[in-house]
Amino acid sequence: RGGIRWLLWPECLPDNRSAGVTRRQTFTTARRAGRWAMAETADSKKEEADYKRVHSFPLIRHTDMPEEMRVETMELCVTACEKFATNNESAAKMIKESMDKKFGSSWHVVIGEGFGFEVTHEVKNLLYMFFGGSLAVCVWKCS
Repeated sequence: RGGIRWLLWPECLPDNRSAGVTRRQTFTTARRAGRWAMAETADSKKEEADYKRVHSFPLIRHTDMPEEMRVETMELCVTACEKFATNNESAAKMIKESMDKKFGSSWHVVIGEGFGFEVTHEVKNLLYMFFGGSLAVCVWKCS
């Protein structure tokens, strides 16, 4: 999400620049002193909002579901992830229970970041998607 921007204020730098103060230390010192530049704060908030807007749509990585089932499952996953933004376990439970009711039992759900998987699933009953940037959701049926 973009690189680090260094903010340097002349009063934060020592008189002798070779005294061993790095740019990172200078940045930390300035931040602790509460000297955030107004433009930097506005830019950071705008970048964060842009990132969320760009990555707030669901991105299907792989699926073999029929169109109607895929759309319903995708909408359910988005709803659960938005409702339980800080609790992946509750989101997974909501998705599993809804899928079990709607499409029969034996659905499994994994939600998280940075995982790999290898599953055996029923044909036309797998959805692997991303939501919110790096949050992955994998839903499959295996009886």
